[in-house]
Amino acid sequence: MATKADVVLIKANNQKKVYQNLSKDFTGKEPPLWLALTAAFLREQGFKVVAIDAEAENLDANETVERAVMHDPVLISVIVSGTNPSASTMNMPGASEVLKTLKEKSPDIPTAISGLHPSALPGETTKNEKADFIFQGEGFATHVELLNALKSGKTRADDFSMHGLWYKREENVISNPRAANIDDLGALPMPAWDLLPMDKYRAHNWHAFDDVEKRQPYAVIYTSLGCPFRCSFCCINITFGGSGIRYRLPEKVVEEIDYLVKTYGVRHIKILDEMFALKWSHVEALCDGIISLGHDLNFWVYGRIDTVKPHMVTKMKQAGINWIAYGIEAGSKKVREGVSKGRFDEKQIKNIVKMTHDAGIHIVSNFIFGLPDDDIESMRETLELAKEINCEYANFYCAMAYPGSKLYHDAQSQGVPLPELWSGYSQFGEDTLPLPTKHLTSGEVLKFRDTAFDEYYSGEEYLLMIEKKFGTKTVEHIKKMCSVKLRRKYYDADEEIHFHRS
Repeated sequence: MATKADVVLIKANNQKKVYQNLSKDFTGKEPPLWLALTAAFLREQGFKVVAIDAEAENLDANETVERAVMHDPVLISVIVSGTNPSASTMNMPGASEVLKTLKEKSPDIPTAISGLHPSALPGETTKNEKADFIFQGEGFATHVELLNALKSGKTRADDFSMHGLWYKREENVISNPRAANIDDLGALPMPAWDLLPMDKYRAHNWHAFDDVEKRQPYAVIYTSLGCPFRCSFCCINITFGGSGIRYRLPEKVVEEIDYLVKTYGVRHIKILDEMFALKWSHVEALCDGIISLGHDLNFWVYGRIDTVKPHMVTKMKQAGINWIAYGIEAGSKKVREGVSKGRFDEKQIKNIVKMTHDAGIHIVSNFIFGLPDDDIESMRETLELAKEINCEYANFYCAMAYPGSKLYHDAQSQGVPLPELWSGYSQFGEDTLPLPTKHLTSGEVLKFRDTAFDEYYSGEEYLLMIEKKFGTKTVEHIKKMCSVKLRRKYYDADEEIHFHRS
């Protein structure tokens, strides 16, 4: 007999739809931070909490629902929040399927949905999803208020005046003001990792290039929430209602790292912060604390070309930060300036790459094809820059109008076609539909991205560098990754693309 719960928190399974055949061996499987944080917060408030990570356990919608309803909960809450712009909207199909199945099989149990996507489009989510309640914002206090109301006898037929809560009454969408964010991150307990299947998570393949067959155990932590910048392609701050950054106490982060290592044997760790390498005093205190633990760790973090300094990378390397992901985005300064990311030039990019490599830290270079001012020449310029700096890994993305971003609002106001289904916002999905540019169609951008990926990872200079740093086993792993071809709806892989707008 399953334990009775007040609330069941769910991360739905959407891996195959999002990543196609890459999901089997190559993609990372990441613990759901927002689910674990919400679970810990509610448990601290005295609620009995069950967590289901259907993605990690490879459960379909029916299996997920069967497991959830066994606990006879007061509320079932599906959390689709991710920790980067591309981590929420593309996971909506899995969340939608779980909510629909719940409504069909257990219509008497109240349901909710929260996360970055519902926060970006609360009205649309309220209208179209089979959830009784929609949380806008971080969702911590709103979960507590709703659970208390339901436990006290309130039903879905009643009115709910709670900050951060949206719901539908007949055909009317009822909204409440945004809930306040948690000002002091110290008020949040350590995420409830004990409620998750921690043995099932694995690092991104490149994160473990030093031994690509040992990608587990794997964990994620956060040391801050939010970002002070306003890049037009990014939607990460929509959860928080605006730009800004809040920090955790370094000693609490170090305590959590020690717990993850000693409890689950974790070595590979992703620091989720959108902007880790920003505030030197914070970075220094964290690194000193991590060094004092004496564990053999392999971290990766995000950084910006214009915020990372030489003293930072030296200290970070000492702490086991072996990878930095830099958002270079485009080879053309004009293209970068068009999305509010033009404060650095090609010389600075190359200097920071050299500085990072000289410190012994590997680089994930992030590039975006199809930004508003892109044409075939500027995208080629981006690819050539990627090949010249020759980083250990390169992410090639297409510009996507993620809900909550300026690009999304611009596309709507200009009548630019957007994906018909939420799965179309996945970078690796079959129905991926990126934005067109002023000069190129969506299909042309997507085709360029896929051919650029093949050109970069089959490059002789790149593969020689990988063999020298990581060995032949990693080279063979990369070749195997490149042999997995993505199906695409919006261009013919066998057809020559002529790069001009019709």
